Amino acid sequence: MSVPIRKSMPFAARRALMQLGADIRDARRRRRIPTAMMAERALISRSTLHKIERGDPGVALGAVATVLFVLGLSDRIATLADAGRDSVGLDLEAERLPQRIRARRRRPSSQE
Repeated sequence: MSVPIRKSMPFAARRALMQLGADIRDARRRRRIPTAMMAERALISRSTLHKIERGDPGVALGAVATVLFVLGLSDRIATLADAGRDSVGLDLEAERLPQRIRARRRRPSSQE
C-alpha cells in the first residue's frame, strides 16, 4: 500500500505548493478571470483548477504549467530549478575543481 503524497511530502514543500496555489488564485482574481473561464482556457476541469489553487500535490505539473501560461506567467517555470541559482550545487561543483591544471605532455610521433 502506498503512502499518500500529502503524508510523505516534507512540510516545507507542502507549504511552498500552498503558496504557489494562493499566488495563482490571486493572479487569476487580479485579472478578473472567473474559475469556469480559467478552467476552459487551460483545458482542465474546475475541480482541477481548485486543486491547483489549494496547492494539492497530486495535480499534474502540466496542468499547473498550462494555468501559468494562461495567466502569462509561464516564463517562470523554466527558472524553478535553474542551475545558475543552485547555490548548493555550485558550491559542490567548485569544491571538485582541481587546484592546478597541468599541460599534457606531447608524445613523440612515431612517424618522424
